[in-house]
Amino acid sequence: MPRKVSGADPGELLNSGPGGTPADPPAPEPDIPATAEPERAAAPAQPDPAAARPTASGRVRHEDKITVYVSRQELLRLEQARLKLRGEHGISADRGHIVRSAVAAALDDLAEHGADAELVRRLAQE
Repeated sequence: MPRKVSGADPGELLNSGPGGTPADPPAPEPDIPATAEPERAAAPAQPDPAAARPTASGRVRHEDKITVYVSRQELLRLEQARLKLRGEHGISADRGHIVRSAVAAALDDLAEHGADAELVRRLAQE
């Protein structure tokens, strides 16, 4: 005779926190009109030029996506760089973070050096 195992309702399992207690639902994100400007602290008297430069976005949720195809050799070099950053420099970064940092560095170099930028030289050689 088959035995029926009684257990928690699937909804209870999904909505329970540690120890089976009901979890608090996530707080809804506030609606911010597109025209609203974030509050800003008073600007310093002398702006720092390095602060004005855009940087890699790092570990944040990204809304936009591109697909980049790389060769096996390029992917291997990217993985080796990731391991070197972790092993030799104590920096834990995933491949996406490394690529975003490299793109930011290339765009900063282009903005600063124009025709003499490394990106211009590399693309002109292709």
